[in-house]
Amino acid sequence: MLFTPARINTLEVPNRFVRSATYDGGAEPGGIVSDWQMELYRALAQGGVGLIVSGIFHVTKDGRISPVQNGLFDDRFIPGLTRLAQAAHAQGAKLAVQLFHAGRETHRWKQYKGETASGPSALAEGQDPYFAGACLAMGEDDIWATVEAFGQAARRAKEAGCDGVQLHGAHAYLLAQFLSPQANRRQDAWGGGLEGRLRLHQEIYHAVRQQVGPDFPVMIKLGLADGFAGGLELAEGLEAASRLAALGFDAIEVSQGLRGAHYAETEFRDRIVKREREGYFRGWARQVKQHVAVPVMAVGGYRSLDLIQEVVASGDADFVALSRPLIREPDLVASWRAGEERRPTCISCNKCFENLLTGARLRCMVPMKGEALNRQ
Repeated sequence: MLFTPARINTLEVPNRFVRSATYDGGAEPGGIVSDWQMELYRALAQGGVGLIVSGIFHVTKDGRISPVQNGLFDDRFIPGLTRLAQAAHAQGAKLAVQLFHAGRETHRWKQYKGETASGPSALAEGQDPYFAGACLAMGEDDIWATVEAFGQAARRAKEAGCDGVQLHGAHAYLLAQFLSPQANRRQDAWGGGLEGRLRLHQEIYHAVRQQVGPDFPVMIKLGLADGFAGGLELAEGLEAASRLAALGFDAIEVSQGLRGAHYAETEFRDRIVKREREGYFRGWARQVKQHVAVPVMAVGGYRSLDLIQEVVASGDADFVALSRPLIREPDLVASWRAGEERRPTCISCNKCFENLLTGARLRCMVPMKGEALNRQ
């Protein structure tokens, strides 16, 4: 069943394996697709995944987390993205672009320029234990400009020949911030109850759909709950998923909202050496599947082929998304299809992500057997 096709809107994905969106730090300065990224995506497509969800493409000039993050806020980015789509298609894979805005997490770089980040609500430094820095509240004009930016970025993705888009609504970035009652303390139409906190998602959906039409897949990676008490609770996350599916989103990838103290305790759990530590969002995906009539993607530490088969066969999800194992072995899915029913050699140490924080490009930091690590 894992190697049978499935549809997302009008798109036929050749199998049930998805490369979950992964920031790679490999764009050219200014955000243009690099030759290095071309090779990365070509290897992923050759490696057998049916759908590649790109790394994060920021939709506004200042909505990024890094100067080597891909941009999609101007038409000049279309040619590079076209090359990326062509590279994936040449190997039989589909490509969706993840549309991204960091929100208050732009603090990571704005602080060094003497600027203050913006998010759903104003915060003084030290006011939020899960956010390091101060933050301004986005004004009405800022919000509507961001909505329009998502729509225009989706248009560019379609013009580039990509097969769909996915909104990043998880992992403590802008959409997750607006959905969380801990981060969103507004009392206007963009905050308060669930309807207000979900309004940004809804308005962005409408802006995107207006640009791409009814047949182009528009997906969302949704943080279903926050990683701490007082944040978004599972019940509200499930209701949000139900409303977004009814609105028209074509697929939902189920993940974490605001991450809490450390990502290794939430969306990127480490030490996944036993089967029982795998699939840590499976229960959430199952519950979303029971609430919606669109395809669901399960993500979260999947390593065992038999478990992935079980998740899809049981109906807990329609697709299973992988990230860290494919950083180390981009040909993993092809090896499984060839009959190698083995665990990936990824040890879930998270050194690949920690290396990104130094400004380096994404790669596995653990040498393969008989291989020395090239640190250049």
